[in-house]
Amino acid sequence: MNTPSEDSNWLYTISPKKSVINLNFKEIWYYRDLLLLFVKRDVITLYKQTILGPLWYFIQPLFTSVIFTLVFNNIADIKTGNGVPSFLFNLAGITAWNYFSACLNGTSDTFKQNQGIFGKVYFPRVIMPMSTVLSNLIKFGIQFLVFICFYIYFVFFTDVAFNTFPTVGIIWLPLVVFIMAFLGLGFGMMISSMTTKYRDLTFLVGFGVQLLMYGSAVMYPLSLIQDKVSQGKLPDWVGAFIEYNPMTTIIELFRHITLGVGTFSVSKLVYATLVSIMVFLLGLIVFNKTEKTFIDTV
Repeated sequence: MNTPSEDSNWLYTISPKKSVINLNFKEIWYYRDLLLLFVKRDVITLYKQTILGPLWYFIQPLFTSVIFTLVFNNIADIKTGNGVPSFLFNLAGITAWNYFSACLNGTSDTFKQNQGIFGKVYFPRVIMPMSTVLSNLIKFGIQFLVFICFYIYFVFFTDVAFNTFPTVGIIWLPLVVFIMAFLGLGFGMMISSMTTKYRDLTFLVGFGVQLLMYGSAVMYPLSLIQDKVSQGKLPDWVGAFIEYNPMTTIIELFRHITLGVGTFSVSKLVYATLVSIMVFLLGLIVFNKTEKTFIDTV
């Protein structure tokens, strides 16, 4: 049997990327139709063959906000500050948190869920987690619209008095979305790469994300934790973990620009931005390295 010599001129050569930090925008742009196809698939098939369908986009944050309001504000008597309705306070936190958690959960099992198609056809593998982030952006847009509707209702159609109107701080909203997307994508790619060898992480992700929500100031203001630490009711390390959690900064900023409450500083925003970029780059390194050999271990 004749074998091609080393000097043969091949028309195309498909090989693993040589650089671990290689997003390859040119190649992703070439496969943009495939990226949009995966986004469309994720949106359409998510609630396919369900009775309520896309209504789940509305039901989940609303029911969660009601439960949080009853438990944390009515029973635990946690104050929102500035007279902001507790339901609206919780809905703001949940809207922001849902996008991050959806990106993280959706990308954390990329290799395992797509092992069939990955083993048969070539395309930039990073397109899969990117499509998850983009499809969840549509879900975030819908839930943000729900938040705006309730905001208008509380401001103009109820007797609740709270002095809150959006300010020029709303210009930070795209950066908020950017940070949440990069954090979710980075952590998701890292976890997805590790689950090719350690399947236990699949069970840990859902549980861990739920626990992380309680450490991200979703259902309480950061000022409450700072007061508890200063009074000696909470250990310093707990306060530091919550305060320097990038998602705490994002949720506080989201509430600040929409409701006028929450602790916000430019230094913390810069910190959260840098952390999100570092997490994304680290996730990309691990993802690109795993991409070369995952088919042997998945």
